Amino acid sequence: MKVAFITLGCRVNQYETEAMAEKFINENYKVVNHNEISDVYVINTCTVTNVGDKKSRQMISKVRKLNNDAIIAVVGCYAQIAPEEISQIDGVDVILGTKNKGQIVYYVNRAMDEKKQQIAVNDVFKSKGFEDLHIEEYQDKTRAFLKIQDGCNQFCSYCLIPYARGGVCSKEPEKVLEEVARLSAHGFKEIILSGIHTASYGKDLEGDWNLLKLLQKIDEIGGIERIRIGSIDPTFFTDGVIEKITQLKKLCPHFHLSLQSGCDETLKRMNRKYTAAEYKRIVNELRKHIKDVSITTDVIVGFPGETADEFNATFEFLSEIQLSKMHIFKYSPRNGTKAAEMKEQVDGNIKELRSKKLMELNKRLEEKFMGKFLGRKMSVLYDNKFKGDDFLCEGYTKNYIKVVAKLASPIMGEIAETKLDKLAEEHILGTVE
Repeated sequence: MKVAFITLGCRVNQYETEAMAEKFINENYKVVNHNEISDVYVINTCTVTNVGDKKSRQMISKVRKLNNDAIIAVVGCYAQIAPEEISQIDGVDVILGTKNKGQIVYYVNRAMDEKKQQIAVNDVFKSKGFEDLHIEEYQDKTRAFLKIQDGCNQFCSYCLIPYARGGVCSKEPEKVLEEVARLSAHGFKEIILSGIHTASYGKDLEGDWNLLKLLQKIDEIGGIERIRIGSIDPTFFTDGVIEKITQLKKLCPHFHLSLQSGCDETLKRMNRKYTAAEYKRIVNELRKHIKDVSITTDVIVGFPGETADEFNATFEFLSEIQLSKMHIFKYSPRNGTKAAEMKEQVDGNIKELRSKKLMELNKRLEEKFMGKFLGRKMSVLYDNKFKGDDFLCEGYTKNYIKVVAKLASPIMGEIAETKLDKLAEEHILGTVE
């Protein structure tokens, strides 16, 4: 029997897909590419935007055309939010919410046996425990995503994720440390700690566990050379935290601090828990205490009520603080959120113009940031061939600059000192010394 996976959305979904794949492998399934004919297709969905929902439906249609007799399982955030809607889509056999992915093989086999649609979507606000979808064997031996936390208590006015994932729940620290040790034994050089709201790690645990303490414990584990944190709330970085993380040997100087807007009025409507000035202070403190630090972010344009003056405030703020990379998103209304009910929705054409303006700014700032490192030697973890070329490898510096280098022989999974020579599109061309 063959199974194929399509993963949409965040790194948490990527981790959970790999864990689900392992469950199928343990039941003698063969994992194949999602473009191939398969007996089972698992679509791990995202519902952050309407585009995510649309892509999920498109993927259902795509795999149904590949094999009309296949079992199609739709799991994850979109399935959690809209199980009835998905159940009406022709060909969907299994629908599992965000708290049920560990039972994927059971429900797929049950759908095969009973020839009947299977739906398992629990109330996320009643299912408060952490679903431990751990991984025993890993395909990649370079960088590993490690899910340490799920859920969110923030309730930003534009976001459905708390309703899809529920409240904060954390993986037990002992299990996290065991998994890191296992990753080290498998030869991994870098781990990326991921979660829905990673900064909230430990809030639901007994004792004094928090993200800082977990980082300190992971830093002591031999073999792993780099620790990277996924997207994290900027308010995590208090003065005390910044002082202590500078003492960690393995933590990468790259932090993705979600901003969303550089205008206080917009941030307030978004129900974000900081001001632009507070965000700027955190950025400045990180730059002051951590050499070569890279700070990336997300920005939403066209949020309800965003006037020209508010957008200009965001543009000027971003121009001033000069982050190393920005991911720009046009606001997309999500039914069930407060923002979708706000009256002053922004015209789509205006969103497009504002998005383009910020993307142009991002291109300039990204090139400026990378340009500061030209001529320097930096450690690069090479993890992939570049565009399929056997002798062009790509990888990342500790501060997440993408580097491409021509090599006499591939060095996948190795860290090599590399001279950064020349700017290219979204990366730097380098020479391995």
